[in-house]
Amino acid sequence: MHPHLHTKDNMACEEVMTALEECHARGFLWKSMGMCNDAKDQVTLCLRAERLKRTAKNREAAKAKREKIQKAWADIDANS
Repeated sequence: MHPHLHTKDNMACEEVMTALEECHARGFLWKSMGMCNDAKDQVTLCLRAERLKRTAKNREAAKAKREKIQKAWADIDANS
């Protein structure tokens, strides 16, 4: 399973997602015979790469926020 495809977080995968949708539009037999598996694998890899980028960005933001809070508590402890 994959998340909703067309969101602001997945704009870098737009081309790959369009290829998958075009493959699925060819019909049920095309999908059921595994003809879209390569396109699906590419979408999965692209979405994973985008998720890892977001995760790293969020981790850095959380680290900066945590450091700011720890500094504030250190200042409070030093002044008490």
